[in-house]
Amino acid sequence: MNVRKLPRFLIAVVLFYIIVEILYKTEILNGYLLHIINLSLIYVILATSLNLINGITGQFSLGHMGFAAVGAYVSGSLTTLILKLSVTNPASMLPFLLSIIAGGVVAAFVGFLIGFPSLRLKGDYLAIVTLGFGEIIRTIFNNIDAVSGPRGLLGIPKFSNFTVILVAAFLTVVIIRNLIESSHGRAMLSIRENELAAELVGINTTRYKVMAFTFGAFFAGIAGGLLAHLIQLAHPTQFGFIKSVEVLIMIYAGGVGSLTGSILAAFGLTFLSEGLRLGIRALADATGLPIGGEWRMVVYALLLIFIMLFRNEGLMGMRESRIIKNVEVD
Repeated sequence: MNVRKLPRFLIAVVLFYIIVEILYKTEILNGYLLHIINLSLIYVILATSLNLINGITGQFSLGHMGFAAVGAYVSGSLTTLILKLSVTNPASMLPFLLSIIAGGVVAAFVGFLIGFPSLRLKGDYLAIVTLGFGEIIRTIFNNIDAVSGPRGLLGIPKFSNFTVILVAAFLTVVIIRNLIESSHGRAMLSIRENELAAELVGINTTRYKVMAFTFGAFFAGIAGGLLAHLIQLAHPTQFGFIKSVEVLIMIYAGGVGSLTGSILAAFGLTFLSEGLRLGIRALADATGLPIGGEWRMVVYALLLIFIMLFRNEGLMGMRESRIIKNVEVD
């Protein structure tokens, strides 16, 4: 295994971990801010996995949170309803991790089933189909009594913590970056640049589009499972169209095709979203205006408009930072 270039990224992650832990232990960083950091890391997994589909392979998926829903409900059902795990039992950590992986595998399988027939489509047609499938998945869970239907799956043990989520985000970035640098990744990039030319040189474009969709769905399922075990709830409204749009905005704001941009945008927009939620609530309390937290989506929409008008390549464009660019494990 060639790990000559991996330590730079690993050192950055370890330093980030140590700084956050020190700030939290000294109570400079409160539980709320740590929760936002955990959410940001989960969105890193979602954004980088969607970037593999939209940015690297050049497709346009609008149903990414549907796969997160699969991962959340599968892993949540395993830990809560079947295994009945408890956070007070140290032996429960391994079954929890296996449940998270199981959720990712099932999400990948669903991604394959959806991707194989639909990825023969292109552009707007593909976007509409993936949007429809995402809503179908959410509606199915909304009508399954075994997982409490519209009430949501409650009482999920809180196994997700900063350490677990950070390690998952780190592995996601490393795996996706190395996939991009592999021959499979080069084939995906050729599809993005010119699908017809890729077909003419013998690349099975449908195969690689399905591969990207399946990998993206797997990591989305992992993120969904981590989210469910962080907020102790899996509810259909968590995985709707608006949430998929939020992840889509992250990859366009960060730069389509840039994992570095996805990471920066995931952190920046998650903190911005929470800041807007608190700011709008404070404004409503101070002025008595009938405005709710949904108005933050207006800011999101304006942000996307400004990005498309003045920096349509996003924060990083297609560039990678040296730390991410040099992540190679053979």
